[in-house]
Amino acid sequence: MEVANQSIVAEFVLLGLSDQPKLEKTFFVLLLSMYLVILLGNGILILVTILDSQLHMPMYFFLGNLSFLDICYTTSSIPLILDGFLTPRKTISFSGCAVQMFLSFAMGATECVLLGMMAFDRYVAICNPLRYPVVMSKAAYVPMAASSWVAGGANSLVQISLAVQLPFCGDNVINHFTCEILAVLKLACADISINVISMGVANVIFLGVPVLFIFVSYIFILTTILRIPSAEGQQKAFSTCSAHLTVVVIFYGTILFMYAKPKSKDPLGADKQDVSDKLISLFYGVLTPMLNPIIYSLRNKDVKVAVKKLVTHKCFAQ
Repeated sequence: MEVANQSIVAEFVLLGLSDQPKLEKTFFVLLLSMYLVILLGNGILILVTILDSQLHMPMYFFLGNLSFLDICYTTSSIPLILDGFLTPRKTISFSGCAVQMFLSFAMGATECVLLGMMAFDRYVAICNPLRYPVVMSKAAYVPMAASSWVAGGANSLVQISLAVQLPFCGDNVINHFTCEILAVLKLACADISINVISMGVANVIFLGVPVLFIFVSYIFILTTILRIPSAEGQQKAFSTCSAHLTVVVIFYGTILFMYAKPKSKDPLGADKQDVSDKLISLFYGVLTPMLNPIIYSLRNKDVKVAVKKLVTHKCFAQ
């Protein structure tokens, strides 16, 4: 009867930086600029991987998927955050919150799997180059990319389905910029142990397994590269996977920094750390998508040439 008498939450209030109005204006400009860079950079990568016939290879097909994923991932949260910076009372409906959580969770899990698929592509290309056209045929790499999306979406569907079934009553203030799932679960007026266990298992599958797979792949890749007799051959082989390796280090390195950062035991510094944690989480969500096209444009000769051709063609067309 006591639970029945409590009001059911129909919407959530996103706290964000409500107590820091000056910071909101600064971060609005900064975040908007970063978002535009993400849209432009990843949009150009998608275009060149489609339009340039020389990039019609598995590695660049995965890269196009990664760029599209980064656009989807940031679009699922950044417009909401930007709107929150301009709105005195930042609210989101329960259903809107569920959709936003699903998209963010799905894109994050998909990227983990996709980076693992890209590592396998580099492993076959360097360690078994003669078998590469057979192993990484179109009949193989298209289903590989599709399975990344399906796996990420299925995982997100499970996690969000468990979350929305929880009763939310009383406090409806989310201490975050978006509907971050852990921040939402804290508001549930029921036991969330099943949700925590489910997310723990998902983290092992979608974070731990891809990291281990990428690590093992690059051990074989580096071993093969070191066996190449000429320094020029070694450099050429390494250049084909250096962009992917850089993206992997930034992606997982940022995650490690965000979650392994020690918590302050000083209660006086709790508020500052709370703001710091939220900002780190915010910029983690935009850092990798913004850097990916820059890294691939600078460290991959084929992409660099294709981008120059596209830009030159557009300039002459005008």
